[in-house]
Amino acid sequence: MEPESAAIQTENLTKRFGSFTAVEGVNFEVRRGEVFGLLGPNGAGKTTLVRMLTTLLPPTSGNAIVAGENVSRHPRRVRQKIGVIPQALTSDLDLTGWENIDIYGAFYGVPRAERHKRARRLLDMVKLTERSGDLVATYSGGMRRRLEIARGLIHSPQVLFLDEPTIGLDPQSRHAVWDLLMELRSESEITVSLTTHYMDEAEQLCDRIAIVDHGKIIALDTPVGLKRMVNGADRVEIEVDREAPRIAEALRAESYAQEVIEESGGRLTIATDDGAHIIPRLIEHVEALGAHVTSLGVHRLSLEDVFIRFTGRTLRDEAAKKVSFLVGAGMPQQR
Repeated sequence: MEPESAAIQTENLTKRFGSFTAVEGVNFEVRRGEVFGLLGPNGAGKTTLVRMLTTLLPPTSGNAIVAGENVSRHPRRVRQKIGVIPQALTSDLDLTGWENIDIYGAFYGVPRAERHKRARRLLDMVKLTERSGDLVATYSGGMRRRLEIARGLIHSPQVLFLDEPTIGLDPQSRHAVWDLLMELRSESEITVSLTTHYMDEAEQLCDRIAIVDHGKIIALDTPVGLKRMVNGADRVEIEVDREAPRIAEALRAESYAQEVIEESGGRLTIATDDGAHIIPRLIEHVEALGAHVTSLGVHRLSLEDVFIRFTGRTLRDEAAKKVSFLVGAGMPQQR
């Protein structure tokens, strides 16, 4: 591998626990400055994958390079070059916002004058300057999340790992975090690895997304590219006034119909590559079969539709029931 060519590279990365293989021969590359998303159902292997990348678990075999360092041979160097924002809120409630950031910078050995300069800039970026002297116990959940993003950036990491950064936040706070991350990427070349259970979050923030299942990456592309991998990116939904099963069977023979799904109440969903233009032909075919279209709608394939196609499952959000897999990651060990 060429460690300087990417922010993250893996080569046949594998982790076994006894006879169980949690991650199997994973190969991927994350470009510098990219926001890279990891999606997968619970138990898919993404937790183990990220734990290896953040040096919390040693690989069984294969290699991983993060920020130019091998995670197996130089874990301390990796930890100095990464920032980690765990799912759990870990800021100290008995300290002020300023003290939380300052102490974290000291852990990383950032000189006092430099970390104070960075802390002021970061607090301004996350819009907490006026509250920096207040105890974190008085902060809302959204404020604590923004503080922890600032804290994770105090040592100027090259790669930032985010685990469910907006889970449990209200919609306004979620969008504030999104805005912050988009501002961060526009102002720096930091690479972001984002694990999320929110499809809209992945689509909004990520340049590329890897779908993980059964310990393997089963698809990797841009959000648009992932949708193009699935035949019939448009969904035309119609309701007919009679004989829906017969009409569905007839439509399956049409060249424009990639798939026809019969639902209750005379509703049919037709998967096609050009929904808007097939509507006149579709109505004509239904009427030729002696029925009428009583309602009609067209929508584009969603990222969640794509996810279900690849994994056969929905992306269940059970993360709040477990301790974050990144708590403690990225903290330098005492020498």
